[in-house]
Amino acid sequence: MDRQLISAIAHTDHPIAAPVSDASLDRLLRRAALPEGARVLDLGCGPGVWALRALELVPSAVADGVDLSPHAVAAAEREAEARGLAGRFTARLADISAFPAGEPYDLVLAVGSTHAFGGLKGTMEALARFVRPGGLALVGEGFWERPPTPELVAEIGAYPDLAGTVAAAESSGWLTVHAHVSDRAEWDDYEFSWTGSLARWAAEHPGPDGDEALRAAREHRDMWLNGYRDLLGFVTLLLRRS
Repeated sequence: MDRQLISAIAHTDHPIAAPVSDASLDRLLRRAALPEGARVLDLGCGPGVWALRALELVPSAVADGVDLSPHAVAAAEREAEARGLAGRFTARLADISAFPAGEPYDLVLAVGSTHAFGGLKGTMEALARFVRPGGLALVGEGFWERPPTPELVAEIGAYPDLAGTVAAAESSGWLTVHAHVSDRAEWDDYEFSWTGSLARWAAEHPGPDGDEALRAAREHRDMWLNGYRDLLGFVTLLLRRS
């Protein structure tokens, strides 16, 4: 199966696509306090939930969502239509690392997509091209709560701890003005939704694709439950561009 399709199916029941609850997402966007007529850009938008919620909070705002997956772009367009926001939201199929900067944005979202820019430092350097001076970025990134095993680092990545993550985010002249650290309940809800959505889809689609989806769900669940659960953290940083 197409890995992008597997990801799209996995996020069916948790379209926030990160270990963040609806309430936490809402608090982060409210803390951004976007102005009237705000421009929002979501890089790696997935189903578009972050940008669309920002539009609901600021009825005069507009947003662009960019994703490399056609499944994600289609889902974002459907979600915008369902929420009555299609006229204010544009989903674009593109590689976010090559997306051209144009008119600057008031808020740029990059939640769980820092890998596209080579990590957190590269992401913050890239976001400066899109955010107006004094504008904001919401960036979601993993960090290690405690030192992981070498095997986990090889499998998941060489993240720093929380202090190192904040320092990396601020290394390009950004200032952290708020943050949310995902708790265990948010992680468990996200991971069980991820694996459960795939397992349900697999049961409803017997055959080679179903077998592959179920294998992906079980491999992911095993890596989580027997690997990074209570070791890998996730922080969503609200940063101001100086």
